[in-house]
Amino acid sequence: MKLHEYQSKFLFREYGIPIPQGRVAGAADEVQEIAAELGGVVVIKAQVHVGGRGKAGGVKVAKDAAEARRHAENILGMDIKGLRVEKVLVDPGADIRQEIYLAITNDRGARMPLIMASMEGGMDIEELNRERPEAIIREHVDPIMGLQDYQMTFIASAMGMPRAQWRSFGKILRGLYQCYVKSDAELAEINPLVITGDGELLAVDGKVIIDDNALFRQPALTAERDTSDEPESERQAREAGITYIKLDGQIGCMVNGAGLAMTTMDMTKLYGDADGIGPANFLDIGGGATPEQVAAALRIILSDDNVKCVLFNIFGGITRCDEVANGILTAYNEVKPDVPMVIRLQGTNAAEGNRIISEAQLPNIISAETLTEAAKRAVAAVKEGA
Repeated sequence: MKLHEYQSKFLFREYGIPIPQGRVAGAADEVQEIAAELGGVVVIKAQVHVGGRGKAGGVKVAKDAAEARRHAENILGMDIKGLRVEKVLVDPGADIRQEIYLAITNDRGARMPLIMASMEGGMDIEELNRERPEAIIREHVDPIMGLQDYQMTFIASAMGMPRAQWRSFGKILRGLYQCYVKSDAELAEINPLVITGDGELLAVDGKVIIDDNALFRQPALTAERDTSDEPESERQAREAGITYIKLDGQIGCMVNGAGLAMTTMDMTKLYGDADGIGPANFLDIGGGATPEQVAAALRIILSDDNVKCVLFNIFGGITRCDEVANGILTAYNEVKPDVPMVIRLQGTNAAEGNRIISEAQLPNIISAETLTEAAKRAVAAVKEGA
């Protein structure tokens, strides 16, 4: 789950990280009032889950409240890469002398949090990593021991930070690490962390991504979720307790278990790649899926106009094949699909599930015994319907 810039920075503030004393507004009148209260130069920033806001005209500097209002009128309602701007952050201008990059993320290979820091902040970290990887200092943190004082000193020294800022930097780094851990974050990033003309450190931009699997522990953050950048199908899947990711292919896949789902996608790609045919989605209904979840999953798959065939690959363990079959019938009667469906049911109650499907006498149903057979038949069905 992504947090907006203002949400990220307000969260940073809870952990002692200094941020500009800005406020959020959803109307030009509010922006003018905030700018007048702040006084002086202010920055108006569009709050959308997408990069490149500045290049798109979503970040503007205003010398006074009247100019801030004019910028807000242009930015609010703006479309930035398909996302409509509903809110803006009004921050006081900062006297920036040096921009620093600082972030903590997951290193799955090392199974530890990874701190990345550079005195060359403000730019795309991926670009910096490609062009000058030596400019980025990397330090792993033992998740049991936690962040140690010597590590903060090492990072500040290795990145070439002026000695006068080491103590402040250490407090910010510790606060960022606490934020990362306690918020169940996958990423906690400050870019840039700036050194002002007064020699102070200030987080003028921020980005936090929360692990979706930990949201049950983060009710306050979950309540602030903005789903405007999520495909409607993925939002519906999340609400139904289904893991779904839309892809570009033509074969809608409904599978139970992430590993089996990935294998199913690989098989459709293997047999369909020569004809430009492949999976239309990753969808895992999980173990113990109910008929209602199966029905919801099928509705989500069929909401994709690119889907020309649906492939069910269910291996019954905790999930019972007869319940999956009932879910298929429920969804079929509701949606009335006009695309062929290849069904492979194996495992717990597979015979009963296959009997339910067979007795329903649904049109366009193709049965398969093996995954290879199912994938080949799904690809053939797409080619026939092309």
